Amino acid sequence: METLKISIQKHIAHLIINRPDKSNALNQTAWDEILQVFTELDENPEVRVIVLEGGDSKHFCAGIDLSLLMSVTQSQTSCDARQREKIRKDILRLQAPINAIENCSKPVLAAIHGGCIGGGVDLVCACDMRYCTDDTFFTIKEIDMGMVADLGTLQRLPKLIGDGLVREMAYTGRNVDGKEAEKIGMVNRTFVDKATMLTEVMQLAATIAQKSPVAIRGTKHILLHSRDNSVADGLNYMATWNAGMLLSADLQEAFEAKMTKREPKFGN
Repeated sequence: METLKISIQKHIAHLIINRPDKSNALNQTAWDEILQVFTELDENPEVRVIVLEGGDSKHFCAGIDLSLLMSVTQSQTSCDARQREKIRKDILRLQAPINAIENCSKPVLAAIHGGCIGGGVDLVCACDMRYCTDDTFFTIKEIDMGMVADLGTLQRLPKLIGDGLVREMAYTGRNVDGKEAEKIGMVNRTFVDKATMLTEVMQLAATIAQKSPVAIRGTKHILLHSRDNSVADGLNYMATWNAGMLLSADLQEAFEAKMTKREPKFGN
């Protein structure tokens, strides 16, 4: 990987965006590698939870690399319809890595510091949980570039915070600091510094990694389904899901561990 660092220990994949000289702005290689790595982590039975963070960069993510944005908008063909068709396909390709984060069957925890700007907000909105430092700031910067955010923020953020707050952020491009982000529910918790945050997030990841992988993956799947469907549809789907998945070895292991007063040990 040119733009990402990854390590896997004790069922936790620790993924670091690694373009510190560019404040972790995402170029085409970064987008390609995000799609690749989350596809691979989804299929890796050793991985039960993923932590995504910004490493040594000043910012968690400064958004899409401007050179990539310009290459998308300046593509030329002899036909307007074909040019617009190509732009649409380019946007869908850029959406795919963000979708891969959300669709990954393993929980993804974002540990955010510094700026989370533009495409960075797209990234973290697709994660399961978000944690940040007090001095973090979030901004939907696309409005200041004369464009509509198109990689998922406007679709996912309204599922996380109030509609009016989403509109305020999207219309103004103003910064939302860590404390405010916690207050409005954009992040789960804030921390005084990055080291404390990473320690706490890794401990949380370790707790998740100790649970039944089948139950965790199923829970994430059901939560995503419930978000986008009615309660009645969700309950019906849930009944069908557990009819197929409830009778697992993990359920038996959990019962036996409870009865013998020991910690359960689950296979991958």
